[in-house]
Amino acid sequence: MFNFKIKLVNFLNRILRKNDNKKKFMLGSIYLNEARKRYDKFKNLNEAEYKVFSQTGEDGILDFILNKLQISNTKFVEIGVGDYSEANTRFIYENSFSEGLIIDVIDNFKKKVSDNIDLWKGLINVENVNIDLENINPILKRYNLDKNLDLFSIDIDGNDYWIIDKLSHNISKIFVLEYNPTFGHNLEITVPYNKYFSRFKEHYSGCYYGASLKAMIKIMNSKGFEFLGTNKLNFNAFFVSNKVSNNFSAIINNIHDLSHHTKLHIRDSRNEKGELNYLDQKQRLKTIEDKEVVDVSNSTHKKYKIKDLISRI
Repeated sequence: MFNFKIKLVNFLNRILRKNDNKKKFMLGSIYLNEARKRYDKFKNLNEAEYKVFSQTGEDGILDFILNKLQISNTKFVEIGVGDYSEANTRFIYENSFSEGLIIDVIDNFKKKVSDNIDLWKGLINVENVNIDLENINPILKRYNLDKNLDLFSIDIDGNDYWIIDKLSHNISKIFVLEYNPTFGHNLEITVPYNKYFSRFKEHYSGCYYGASLKAMIKIMNSKGFEFLGTNKLNFNAFFVSNKVSNNFSAIINNIHDLSHHTKLHIRDSRNEKGELNYLDQKQRLKTIEDKEVVDVSNSTHKKYKIKDLISRI
């Protein structure tokens, strides 16, 4: 009897969640249809921000970029999607049921995704795997998604820089990546590569992960992409292929100071008990001062303790 009650509650919760998602999708579609009438006047990405299923305003930003490039059936890859309740590609997929691949490493990943979307609709593939330097390109190749993409998004809270380095030149028209605003705007630094990197296992605060924005911009430039800007909360950066960047000249010309894009607007740090402690940037750096980062400004890739760089950050 007890098991039956649990199953019934779970069943009802799934129905309610799917109805709620339908409302979100409908309202998002109405809003974005109206917003598209103003896209030609936008001077920066923040004007386009709007959340449907993304973590913050990425849905609106991506709709703006896709609209400018006249892409209606988006071929995509997204690495780091959780259970797909909040993801950069979910609204896009729900809107067009286009070809895509989502990747994460969580228990019962496919089942959790299927609780949020109808897997039988469209051409979405689900991979439950920890992405590393050895498997990233074979996985993409297996699905024929290693080139000619419309959108590539990565948010794995750790090795993002090193994985991007392995990707082919101009793999996609649009690229979204997570960076670490705690690392500031002056230095080109990233956490060292560790195949099994786990953000909160590396440091309880969760402040030690990823790469600086400047490091990400440099590697993306080397891969054939132009920087367009970031979300308002300053942790996701957006790029377009230099083959299509002329469509965004007004926005690119408005980017002058990277410090604007690394000002810390999120205070999600934790104490040793796992509780939020709301540290500012200086406090976050002090907390992780004994951790190592790699200087990727040149080929020597010298390692430093964060405490030796704090004055420059």
